[in-house]
Amino acid sequence: MSQQKQNATAKDAVALLTSDHDKVKTLFREFEKCDASHQGLKHDLAQQICMDLTIHATIEEEIFYPAVRAETGEEQQVDEALEEHGTIKELVEHIRGMATGDGELDSTVQKLRECVEHHVTEEEQEMFPRVRQSDADLAELCEQLQDRKEELEHDFGATPVRGNNTAEAEGERSATGQAGS
Repeated sequence: MSQQKQNATAKDAVALLTSDHDKVKTLFREFEKCDASHQGLKHDLAQQICMDLTIHATIEEEIFYPAVRAETGEEQQVDEALEEHGTIKELVEHIRGMATGDGELDSTVQKLRECVEHHVTEEEQEMFPRVRQSDADLAELCEQLQDRKEELEHDFGATPVRGNNTAEAEGERSATGQAGS
């Protein structure tokens, strides 16, 4: 089984999706911590956010939302979530087309963050509790979501921006005598 493949080992579909939400929230916070002298890192973080959101939206749309419809009958809630995904996808595509140092990056990422936070709040406070109360096999759904997520990560050539690149960027700033923190 793929328990080690998920950072915070998810035991069910809701836990897996919540873990994805937490990861993207962390990336948004890291993006905000970067100042104007870190345009390359900001651009890379924005691209990482976009890739993670694309993968997350895909697994929700292909696997989770159909299960929500089938198990809870929540047509309106799923339709609203799909509509929100549409708005998020438009912003993601806009960000993907931006070059390093683009003056619109900060404001566009902020708009994306606001949309994502609204969407996440609705899912976590309304949709997820209903799914937990349903007869859905959340462990089986988790396996399906994880398998598809791994396929998509492979297809996208997913390599995290966080960690190594952040350390390298800070090392480069220290080596060139720039103040970093």
